[in-house]
Amino acid sequence: MVEARRGFLKKAAVAGAVTAVAAVAASGKQSYSSGGVVVGKSPKTEILYKKTQAWEAYYQSAK
Repeated sequence: MVEARRGFLKKAAVAGAVTAVAAVAASGKQSYSSGGVVVGKSPKTEILYKKTQAWEAYYQSAK
């Protein structure tokens, strides 16, 4: 019983190590052309700033 359990744990450990190595190898094959930043294919434009009175008041008080 104990030997069967040990055998199973050894096989599971080896399989886990092989899977981890394969995952690392697969992730290492990606090449990033934009300096490590992932570029998506979303049709939406990202709006970071919209000029409003509230923003103008904030910028005036921050000066």
